[in-house]
Amino acid sequence: MSVLTAPAAELMTWLTDAALPLWWKKGADHARGGFHEALDDHGEPVAADRRARVQARQVYVYATAGRLGWTGPWRDAAAHGLDFFLNRYQRADGFFRTLVAPDGAPMDETAWLYDQAFALFALAQAARALPERSDLRDRAGALMKAMQAWRWPDGGFREPPARHDRQSNPHMHLLEACLAWAEIDANPVWNATADEIVALAMSRFIDDGGALHEFFAPGWRFAEGVDGRIVEPGHQFEWAWLLERWSRLRGRGDAHEAAVKMFRIGQSGVDARRGVATQQLLDDGSIHDDVARLWPQTEWIKAAVILGDQAAAVAAVTGLKLYLDKPLAGLWWDKLKSDGSFVAEPSPASSFYHIACAIAELNTAATGG
Repeated sequence: MSVLTAPAAELMTWLTDAALPLWWKKGADHARGGFHEALDDHGEPVAADRRARVQARQVYVYATAGRLGWTGPWRDAAAHGLDFFLNRYQRADGFFRTLVAPDGAPMDETAWLYDQAFALFALAQAARALPERSDLRDRAGALMKAMQAWRWPDGGFREPPARHDRQSNPHMHLLEACLAWAEIDANPVWNATADEIVALAMSRFIDDGGALHEFFAPGWRFAEGVDGRIVEPGHQFEWAWLLERWSRLRGRGDAHEAAVKMFRIGQSGVDARRGVATQQLLDDGSIHDDVARLWPQTEWIKAAVILGDQAAAVAAVTGLKLYLDKPLAGLWWDKLKSDGSFVAEPSPASSFYHIACAIAELNTAATGG
């Protein structure tokens, strides 16, 4: 029996028996469509405008629930989120706006590269889970075609509204979306874009020591000042997971070595006292932000699992379980402070994507499925 078997089974039980039913019953807006931004400690929805990325992520969660064997209404939940997302977020020009009111009225027309990446990701997950939706391939292809206008001459895509309009993070999620589409669609744009992003990461995003940076100046130089020095442990893990996946598809040992280095750098951001990955380092390895959010723990799990470090995977699961220990099962904490206490706030729906993906990866490794 693998050392991952018991923790994987425990997290699967939490997911299928508590989290998925709760977030469908209370986290979905059954009257107006879509999903709420957060649930309070009683499991009741919090009134707030709704981000595009949250709707896209919840589509992924329930599409994944079906693949994991959840016997609840995963198909209805995925379609519920998908319909609201397509009907309320897509602009006339094909891009997706970033924010709508609970009733679906536009609140912010800005189109972010980050949100387009999640739109593509959600469309891929829905296309796989709901094969009757034959329109999704055309929608994804049209969005990718429109995004070509955002290309930089020296590679990659711009993040149009941002102060730093060259960032690695939206490229990471675009890579994730392209890998998802490449599994189910023969359009060569998916593999070509994935290869381009990896080449950019290997040549520009990653420094000589193996750390991947966040913000860049023209020419893909690291941004001036502290912003250009930020290294996030969670993103080291997330990129490591993606690069390892890509390296296996392409037979590229250099990408594997880059993934291993990033994983080690990410682990240097784990606080031994709390047993969790912190938010930010600087490129000299010093702590820049010692708050530990939930999502880096899930990325730690994914990277450890794919790189075969079972001890690290178990440690990461132990860290994640701290965040899932709430009186109402199926909710979570988001921010663990340096003193070991959690910030008292509603459970953000945005975290569910990270949690579900980590559990799926852990379950696959534990069961050999």
